[in-house]
Amino acid sequence: MTARQRTSPVTKSEKPPTEQKPTIASSEDFHLSPPKLRVIFVISSLLCSLYLYLLCFHYNVDSELKRPILINAGLSLVGFFVTLKLIPVAARYVLRRNMFGFDINKRGTPQGDVKVPESLGIVVGIVFLIVAIIFQFFNFTEDSLWLVEYNAALASICFMILLGFVDDVLDVPWRVKLLLPSFATLPLLMAYAGHTTIVIPKPLVSYLGFEILDLGRIYKLYMALLAVFCTNSINIHAGLNGLEIGQTVVIAAAILIHNVMQIGASVDTELRQAHAFSIYLTQPLMATSLAMLAYNWYPSAVFVGDTYTVFAGMTMAVAGILGHFSETLLIFFLPQVLNFLLSLPQLAGIVKCPRHRLPKFDPATGLLTGTKDGTLVNVYLRIFGRKSEKSLCIHLLVFQALACAFCFLLRHFLAGWYK
Repeated sequence: MTARQRTSPVTKSEKPPTEQKPTIASSEDFHLSPPKLRVIFVISSLLCSLYLYLLCFHYNVDSELKRPILINAGLSLVGFFVTLKLIPVAARYVLRRNMFGFDINKRGTPQGDVKVPESLGIVVGIVFLIVAIIFQFFNFTEDSLWLVEYNAALASICFMILLGFVDDVLDVPWRVKLLLPSFATLPLLMAYAGHTTIVIPKPLVSYLGFEILDLGRIYKLYMALLAVFCTNSINIHAGLNGLEIGQTVVIAAAILIHNVMQIGASVDTELRQAHAFSIYLTQPLMATSLAMLAYNWYPSAVFVGDTYTVFAGMTMAVAGILGHFSETLLIFFLPQVLNFLLSLPQLAGIVKCPRHRLPKFDPATGLLTGTKDGTLVNVYLRIFGRKSEKSLCIHLLVFQALACAFCFLLRHFLAGWYK
C-alpha cells in the first residue's frame, strides 16, 4: 500500500449538478518527470552483476538450459524498454480517469499537492505477461511436460493482476484482500503435478525413522498459504517512494542467484529444470520492475498501486513453489515476516488499526518520525531516529539485501547437516 491519499468520493448528501458530465482531471498540462535511469543503472549493476557472472562464467551450465535462459533475459530486456515507454502513456490515461493520489509523506510541501497518477502497476503486469507468453515460442513444445504448469502459473499471475486492479479501482477492504490470493492460486493448484513431499531434517531422521514425508493435499494447502502471505506481505511493507518495487527487485535478484547456484551444483535433471523454470518467471519480473522503479524512485512520479504489490508477491510465490525452494523464499522474505509479526496486533483488531500506518512527516525539516503503529518502517524510525524518506527507503532496502545474504550464509553452514 503506497503512501498516497485518494480523492474523496462524493457523499450522499452532496448532489451533483443536474445534466452535467462527471469531472475529469485535465491532463493537457501534465508532464511526467523523466525516468531516473542513473539510479536504475546503479541498482541493476549491484544486483545483477553477481548473477550474470555465476551464469556465464562461474558455473558450467548446459547449453540446453543456458540458451533459453539467455533468450528469456533478452526478451526481459526488451520488456524493460517497452515498460519505460508505456508508463508515461498509461499515466496520462489514468489521470484522465481521475485515478491519482497525493503523497502523504510530502503533505505540507508543494510536492504534497501534486496529483500523482496511480495504479501504474498494471503496465508492469501486462508487459510481464506478454514477455512470458512470447517466451513459450522459444522454449516449450506442444508436448512439453512443463507447459501446463507454466500456463497455470501465468493464469494465477494474470488473475492476481486483475484482482489487484479491481482493488485499486474499488478500494476493497483489507480483510477481503487477505482472501483474494487464495482464489488466484486455484489455476496453479489444479494444474500442479510436482512432488508433494518434504525432506525431513537429518537431526530428526533418527527419531522419526524416515527421511521423506509425503504431505499430499496438505502440501497444496501450504502452497496456497504461501501465495497469500507473499502477496499481502509486499502490500503491507510499503508507504515510501520506491520501497514496494525496491524490495521486489532485491528479492528477485536473490532468487536468480539462488536458482543459478542450484543449477550449477545439482546433477538432478528435473531439479535443474525446476530452477530454470523459476528463472523464466523472475527475469521478466525484475526487468519490468526496474523500469517502473525509474519512475517510482524518490520523488515518485507515479504510484504503482496494489496492482503491482499483489502481482509481484504472486509471481515470486509461484517462482518459489515451482522451483521447489519455498523454505529459502521465506528466509528471503525475512523483513516481510518481521513486518507481518509487528503488524499482527493491528491486523487482528487487538490494537486500533488506522487506514494509513505511516510515519509522521515534518514539513519544516523534511524528516519522518516513527509512530506507534506496528510496522517495520515505524519501528526502524523509533530505533534509529528520524530520517528523510529517501534515506529511510535506502536503509530498508539494504536491510532487505542483508536478509537475503543471511539466507545464503545459513544455507552454506547448514548444508550437509540440516538436509
